[in-house]
Amino acid sequence: MRKFDYSFLDNGMLPADLIDITGGIYSLRTAAGTRKEVFKTVFTELEKVARVQSVKNSNAIEGIVTSDQRIAEIVNHSSAPVNHDEAEIAGYRDALNLIHTAYERLQFKVGDILMLHETMMILAGDDLAGKYKQTDNVIVEIDSQGNRRVRFRPIPATETAEAMDQLELAYLDACSNSHINQLLLIPCVILDFLCIHPFRDGNGRMSRLLSLLLLYKNGFDAGKYVSFEEQINKHKALYYDALQRSSAGWDRNENDYFPFMINFLSTLFMCYKELDKRFAVAHGKRITKSARIEATVLGSMLPMSKAEICAIHPDVSPTTVEAVLGKMVREGQLKKIGASKDTRYIRKDR
Repeated sequence: MRKFDYSFLDNGMLPADLIDITGGIYSLRTAAGTRKEVFKTVFTELEKVARVQSVKNSNAIEGIVTSDQRIAEIVNHSSAPVNHDEAEIAGYRDALNLIHTAYERLQFKVGDILMLHETMMILAGDDLAGKYKQTDNVIVEIDSQGNRRVRFRPIPATETAEAMDQLELAYLDACSNSHINQLLLIPCVILDFLCIHPFRDGNGRMSRLLSLLLLYKNGFDAGKYVSFEEQINKHKALYYDALQRSSAGWDRNENDYFPFMINFLSTLFMCYKELDKRFAVAHGKRITKSARIEATVLGSMLPMSKAEICAIHPDVSPTTVEAVLGKMVREGQLKKIGASKDTRYIRKDR
């Protein structure tokens, strides 16, 4: 049986890059907390956009897709799901809403984990919604030639309940250790959850929901306003590579948590950096809507479209964005690339 032991987080022997990322997260979290009090309306709008992106991207990672319009309609409860994929999407919506609205009372405990899984899977008619797998599962990968191989063998079905109980207890034990940084503990627990693979279906999506739950409970809520799942999906190859490296030797208690920890915390750092962009100012200007738009496009290394800028600043009207971009072009700060719907903007000196 796998032994869950997080005492290595208490020995001070952590990679330098992990310490650097953690420090950056804490710094950006402080800035975000200050802004949240001042820009409540902006954060409310960002949360609405992030929920749609989270539902879309977490399902897309698993190959569950529909149009952007349908995603928005389902997330906003303006339309019921019409097929199996949309029912799966609606289930993630419901579970995510629970995380957002009830994370303070939810715990990383077996009962709550099973409840979240049931919420996520029940609309799709899964007969094991809220129940552990009943048969063994394997994680298979397909190479470029179409050949399949077993990449990882999770805990057998007969041992799943005991493994989940042990994981819960190990997490609670580590939480009681004041010398263990909870931010470093979270990805370790999520990796172990993924390696147990306790459900027949929905393990990946559950891991992302549980990630948000633990992050929110520990005061790291950037994923509410910039989709954590979207960042994973953007860099999916890096995520799976880190997962594979950290799961090697897991069944023998010989795995290395650090690759997955670095990837997980880098993803969170990117969320905070993206959130910071929404409020960045150029040359000490007051944080007006115009200044935020100017800072966004001036700070971008790549050409940006009006739609991309609007997505970053959902509380700013497209008319205002267009007016600011036009003014910046006339003043020589920006140059236009392309025309019509393909128009992009970038600093003139780039």
